[in-house]
Amino acid sequence: MGILDTIQFVFNTNDKNIELTPLKQGMTNDSFIFSINNERYIIRVPGVNTEKIINRHQEYDVYQAIKNEEFVEPVVYIDREKGYKISKFIENSHTVNPKDWNEISACLKRLRDFHSQLHRVEHCFDVFEHINYYESLMPDTSIYEDYGNTKKNIESLEPIIKNLVKDWTLCHIDAVCDNFLVTENQDVYLIDFEYAAMQDPDLDLAMFIVYSLFDRQEIDRIIDIYFENQVTPLKRYKIYSYIAMVGLLWSNWCEAKQDEALLNSSYAKQQYNYAKTFYQIVFDEARNITEFSELVDNHG
Repeated sequence: MGILDTIQFVFNTNDKNIELTPLKQGMTNDSFIFSINNERYIIRVPGVNTEKIINRHQEYDVYQAIKNEEFVEPVVYIDREKGYKISKFIENSHTVNPKDWNEISACLKRLRDFHSQLHRVEHCFDVFEHINYYESLMPDTSIYEDYGNTKKNIESLEPIIKNLVKDWTLCHIDAVCDNFLVTENQDVYLIDFEYAAMQDPDLDLAMFIVYSLFDRQEIDRIIDIYFENQVTPLKRYKIYSYIAMVGLLWSNWCEAKQDEALLNSSYAKQQYNYAKTFYQIVFDEARNITEFSELVDNHG
């Protein structure tokens, strides 16, 4: 079924005059607004080659797991094969402004509350598996001359992180400012769960950080907000390690897309910079923390 066929099927209508208004063209999907019975909805349409990076069956399972959550997007239909998704349009809302610390605080609280619900699905998100998969989609040679050394450094963090992870829960994985909506009543909704899977909640925090290109001072402020000023130095360096890991992940994702404008964007360049910079921060500073130092020595 096409877009209009899907809408007609879901709403049991023969209306041939349904008007589709483009909402946004995302990195993996296109979205359109339409109206039925004076209510507005959004239909998400997967982009070209999206099936290479999104598992729609897993996404379907996630939406089944969270369907009773109050502050996630109200989905009315999702096709686990083609990836079409229809949700109610959240009126009078906007995406979180990464420069507004009141809004950042509100969405970090929403993310923490979501993690605390301890939803579960059968699949997980393996960072290094995805790093390698996106690398397999890249051209033969990375645009970064020191890519091999950078990847080796990031891989050295894996056994350390595994020994620090305590509890996994359902994580958004793409918990970026664009996927939080703030309404005029200051309610905060979390949307677009197509990457969601079981993981360490601290990884979600790293995902939130790297997308909006925060600097280290801002990153520390975000960590303090999420943990309500109760974060330990060990936890902070654990999150720094995740920042390095997901920086390489999304850098590889950008290279895999093979889009010249994306590769030359500040987003793509900063992802690779996160990988290098935060690995070095962890390597230079975390040895001062006894527990972290012991893990480094044991796996060095």
